[in-house]
Amino acid sequence: MHLGYLSIDSYLIAFLIVLAAFAIRGMLGFGSGLISVSLLIFFLPIKEVVPIVFLLDGVASLALGSYDFKEIRWQEMPWLWIFTIFGLIVGAWILKTLPAQSVTVLLGVFILLYVIYAIVTKPERLPQVSRVWGAPLGFLGGVIGSLYGGGGPSIVAYFQMRHLDKRAFRASFQFIAITDSIVRGSLYFLLGLLGAKTVITSAWLVPAVAIGLIGGNFLHFRIDARRFQYLVLLVLAFAGIKLVIP
Repeated sequence: MHLGYLSIDSYLIAFLIVLAAFAIRGMLGFGSGLISVSLLIFFLPIKEVVPIVFLLDGVASLALGSYDFKEIRWQEMPWLWIFTIFGLIVGAWILKTLPAQSVTVLLGVFILLYVIYAIVTKPERLPQVSRVWGAPLGFLGGVIGSLYGGGGPSIVAYFQMRHLDKRAFRASFQFIAITDSIVRGSLYFLLGLLGAKTVITSAWLVPAVAIGLIGGNFLHFRIDARRFQYLVLLVLAFAGIKLVIP
């Protein structure tokens, strides 16, 4: 029996991967895409995995976005939002036409250098950048979001250096993630990357998303701000390593 692209055996493994990835998403507000894609590609091709995870991320973004709507920091959005859309378009084109890994190694190096810098400086002492930094970091985030379904580690770095509290951090990221879902969904459809089997596979994995988000949300309200910042850096380090070493 097959559940879209998955057999019964691979479905059980995929369910656990997705549950763990979205528990992290519920706790930190990001991370589900890169973690899911990084592990699911061991038994599915990346051009099948990325659209599947995209659909699951869309469900999570809508759930968390509606839950945290009042906490969104709208003043952070103008530069970040527009340039994220540009990056999503470029990333989708790269996914369709070019070897993705060769394009993203430099981004992985950038993320790892940022993590090292943040740890040495300490997250609470990071410099506060201006909102104009949302333009380059949003563009990079859009590119990597289209390529790996990662939601953009550089956007996470931007919010960290804007010193948002953990609830505003999670809420504001969901607005960008919803934008990501709308733009990427349109692009993937036009590029022929979405099909019936993708939708079926994603539907079978939605319960894992729901369980993971509920568990992660429980932890979100029980973790102190300092530990939250270091967990963000840990997930960013994982993302950076993944981009450098496929």
